[in-house]
Amino acid sequence: MPSPTFSGITENVPGSSRPVSYRLAQTWDGLYAPYALRLPSQDGTGFPFVFLAYGNGGGGLDWLRGRVATHGYIMERLLDAGYACAWGRYRTEVELGFHQGGRLVVDRRQGMDLMNRSPLEFEDEIAILEDVARHPQIDPERLGHVGVSHAGEMLFKIASQYDSPLKAGVACEPANHEFLDLTPDDSAFTNPDTQLRNIEEMQMRDPAFVRSRINEPLAMERIAPITLPMLVMGRDDDHLQGIFRLSYDLLDKSGKDATWVSWDHPLHGYIFPVTGADGGVEVDDVQERAIDGVIAFLDRHLSA
Repeated sequence: MPSPTFSGITENVPGSSRPVSYRLAQTWDGLYAPYALRLPSQDGTGFPFVFLAYGNGGGGLDWLRGRVATHGYIMERLLDAGYACAWGRYRTEVELGFHQGGRLVVDRRQGMDLMNRSPLEFEDEIAILEDVARHPQIDPERLGHVGVSHAGEMLFKIASQYDSPLKAGVACEPANHEFLDLTPDDSAFTNPDTQLRNIEEMQMRDPAFVRSRINEPLAMERIAPITLPMLVMGRDDDHLQGIFRLSYDLLDKSGKDATWVSWDHPLHGYIFPVTGADGGVEVDDVQERAIDGVIAFLDRHLSA
């Protein structure tokens, strides 16, 4: 029996005629993950849908409210193009949880689920997508994903491990160091207070250098099951550009339906323009053209 959908808060969005509905999706271990859904029209049906994700998890409803306020431009572009869309929030990233935790296995004990590990953040995304697919105004056969940074890596994880409801995915600046089993350079260190790695300053601009530091057989094993059409987007002067490009190169080497593009822009996550304190959107021609490309890619794969 499908889990119930909870829609607790509907709010107007300043400067737009299309409101936002904050909803809760039941995750696989029975907790709830929030997402902020907007529709092109309150009356239409059969809308294709795009999930929007950025970075690590945590933050909950406060984060979502802030994201709708400060990063609503991408939503308006998608809504104008006929897409329903939602910012989603998921649990906090677990350091090397994907790499070391293995596949999620579910059994039964005393009539309830028993798991070999907790679900991870990318599995919360799937739970949200499953919830969205039950919405009466959304076409469950036309779901897409646009993820930036860690959320781009999450897309690779979903496509590798699950037969998800997704039909197309955009990975912008995917921080795929875990997915590729990358050995960090000398800039990485362990935080003595937490014993967790700090890899923020890695210099991974050269794809050949990155390739020399990954576990390529394991990376290819993880890429092998991927059937999802993917647009991989780089950023020309990013210190992780080699990771972004190699992620595409390995998809291409494996014969996957993959496309590469890179743009020269100072903003990490440039496809998500920011609304300033004065209410004006800080967006330039490069961002407009990059978003045009994202929508064109989604149109090719999510058209009716």
